[in-house]
Amino acid sequence: MTNKTADAAHVVVIGAGMAGARLAARVPGVTVIGEETHAPYNRVLLAEVLAGRYAAQVIALPPAEVWRGVRAVRIDRADRLVHCDDGSVVRYGRLVLATGSNPVLPPLRGLGSTMPDGVHAFRTLDDCLALREAVRAGTGTVRAVVIGGGLLGVSAARALATSGAQVVLAQQGEHLMERQLDTESAGLLRRHLEGLGVEVHTECRVRGLRCADGAVRAVELADGYELAAEITVLACGVRPRTGLAQAAGLDVRKGIVVDDELRTGDPYIHAVGDCAEHRGTVYGLAGPALEQADVLAEVLAGRPARYEGTRALTRLTLHGPAAGPAGPFDLAAFGESRPLPGDDVIRLADATRGAYRSVVVRGDRLAGGVLLGDLAAVGTLARTWEDDEPLPAETSLLHLLTNDGGF
Repeated sequence: MTNKTADAAHVVVIGAGMAGARLAARVPGVTVIGEETHAPYNRVLLAEVLAGRYAAQVIALPPAEVWRGVRAVRIDRADRLVHCDDGSVVRYGRLVLATGSNPVLPPLRGLGSTMPDGVHAFRTLDDCLALREAVRAGTGTVRAVVIGGGLLGVSAARALATSGAQVVLAQQGEHLMERQLDTESAGLLRRHLEGLGVEVHTECRVRGLRCADGAVRAVELADGYELAAEITVLACGVRPRTGLAQAAGLDVRKGIVVDDELRTGDPYIHAVGDCAEHRGTVYGLAGPALEQADVLAEVLAGRPARYEGTRALTRLTLHGPAAGPAGPFDLAAFGESRPLPGDDVIRLADATRGAYRSVVVRGDRLAGGVLLGDLAAVGTLARTWEDDEPLPAETSLLHLLTNDGGF
């Protein structure tokens, strides 16, 4: 690759994930530097690839010009240059950091600077393909342990079970998906996973990995019990990738600090997606990343636009195996599902239909909610929550859970 020069208006994006690809689709002539060798893809659907429901090419995003397999290693802010690991240099008029996030590797005994064979993160398409190959290459039923019971861990456990692995899910907290679900909905999710053959352990602290000949053999729990494992998946959360920004002297706290125009302290550098911190919040979700990219596209085009933040909706569909005991299991969560003192909580449960709905009302506003099984009301509820407007005085709280949201 040769060095590339550009005029003062040229936009360079570091990162070819969902935010970077979205921006490339909306900003003509942008240069995208992507560390992965794959074309940009929809990270939300990785579990479907692992489960065998989709081929890798199905989750590809609309084509974008990307320098693939190239890693940006240094930003020269004085001369507005990006230096890459292949020796190439690109000049920018505006630089956008869409560097995403890295999986959190927990401090486990047996886990050093390099991961033993059989130990996988679950963040990239390469991670997904490696896991799928490990399940296929095993002799007999492969034993897998997923560490972490958040959204990522639940998705990985379901996908591995669907692929034919014998799966144990170890969650340190009291119930699954603690950030999104209340106790009752988490219990329904647990029963669904158990129906797929997943063995779920909550309030379960992992101490380390037992390895032999450079490969994982078991996961050691704090109480001394061991879970046999040929595959171990680390789904312990993610951390914004901020090293490049930090080395360049930009303001970094939890993420790369940006204003309402997604601009850092350097007027020529912006940040979007998982790496960006806006008004003290790092979202780490696809929806806010795409919204930020859309706003920034307007800003870069010289049109007035401001990012005011996102009230994010978590939505997950778990598909059972074709001949298994469970069909699709739809889940949506938004806002605060845990009530504070003085909040009103309204719940409807239909065991026959496998449906559960719960909303939290704080004063005259909808604070959050959880819906499982039947999501017919989620659109109206989510819009009511996103708008953050007072609920109509005539609205019955019970009607908030009907299919039309009571309006």
